[in-house]
Amino acid sequence: MTPHDASCGCAGTPARPTVAFASDHGAVELRQVLIDHLQGQGYPVIDLGTEPGQSVDYPDVAEQLVKTLRKGTATIGVLLCGTGIGISIALNRHADMRGALVHDAYGARMARAHNNANVLVLGGRTTGPEVAKECLDIFLATPFEGGRHARRVEKLGAPSGTP
Repeated sequence: MTPHDASCGCAGTPARPTVAFASDHGAVELRQVLIDHLQGQGYPVIDLGTEPGQSVDYPDVAEQLVKTLRKGTATIGVLLCGTGIGISIALNRHADMRGALVHDAYGARMARAHNNANVLVLGGRTTGPEVAKECLDIFLATPFEGGRHARRVEKLGAPSGTP
């Protein structure tokens, strides 16, 4: 059986989402592993960099991904830095972004199922490539459950100080 993607034009086949990747210098190698992994599965990807040897500031990297998601060029993002901590803090300053720093399959599943995360955040120095690929696959395959979780997620986008 041939894998399908958004470009095949097959009726009834769900299109794979476009996934945008961005990392600082602390996760260049892991970012490339994950891009290759998804491209091998037929996913369309956008690589926002960083190039090997290029030192950048993680808030700028997060901002670049935010702009890409807001334009609608991609619907899912993957952000990486050395630990994933700094870049997730930078991303989550934006009310319409729900980035989840994930370390295992369970966290990846819950990030989507309960929190409707639209950005997977990983640490290039804290997460091995096999675990990262597993987290990414689960993140992409898991739908948001809605229900009681929808009410909670809606509150995440509310102005600070509102119930």
